[in-house]
Amino acid sequence: MRRSSPTLAIAANTFTELVRQKVFFFLLVFALLVIGNSAFVAKFSFQEQFQMLKDISLGAMSVFSSLIAILATANFLPKDMEDRTIYTLLAKPVPRHRYLLGKLCGIALLLAAAVALMSALFLAVLWLRESTVLAETRAQMAGAPPVELAAAIREVTATTFNANLAPGIAVIFIKAVLLAALTLFISSFATSSIFTILMTAALYFIGHLQATAREYWLSGADVEWWSRILAAAVAVLFPDLQAFNLTDDIIAGTAVPLALFLNTAGLGALYIAVYTALAALVFQGREL
Repeated sequence: MRRSSPTLAIAANTFTELVRQKVFFFLLVFALLVIGNSAFVAKFSFQEQFQMLKDISLGAMSVFSSLIAILATANFLPKDMEDRTIYTLLAKPVPRHRYLLGKLCGIALLLAAAVALMSALFLAVLWLRESTVLAETRAQMAGAPPVELAAAIREVTATTFNANLAPGIAVIFIKAVLLAALTLFISSFATSSIFTILMTAALYFIGHLQATAREYWLSGADVEWWSRILAAAVAVLFPDLQAFNLTDDIIAGTAVPLALFLNTAGLGALYIAVYTALAALVFQGREL
């Protein structure tokens, strides 16, 4: 317990500092987007309403959590060096890998809080929309037999909430922590936060296009050997972020198999561990 206390202290201090900053303005934008989306979808059928709510809300959660992860992580190391906080911590002495791990844990706490708040707002809007649709359904079927009314109500509730929402939101959080670990690795050798942000943004887009590019390179029998090697190198060096996209299954109402969720979570944990270890290795030899 005594050995882990510096890491926990750094994590708690990092979380407190990040909360005091303006990163939660992203949540305000998310709230306005979800609320505006709720008013926009009122003209569609209830199936289309819930599909659009889930599509836009989960997509916004993924984008905003990724932005928070990248911006928060890219800024902390240059800020600590500018404020000379890092020299005080490392002089305690605190091992460099524990300093990085504490920072990553603090950012993960921030991401957990942000995803929890966005999820609460998303579920609240979804519940309000469901209540409205149920009231309209009861009014329209006032003279219908109870069996038909009960079937219509079950159809609405089944379309609104399902077991896929929980693993979908969990994967969004895992993806955000993965991006934080990737940004941490880049910041361990970068000279400025701008460079870190630009590099991570480039890798973010590469990660989302990796599956498409790999499928293109490996399709057909006339693919050159060097294309296969290039595809393998890209798959090893860059995270396949498209693997963390379960939104389509959630919107369609298709059950997400437990094995798929566990494999996705395990892949995310592996990426996080590898990038954190690489960051610690590079940062260990960096002159401050």
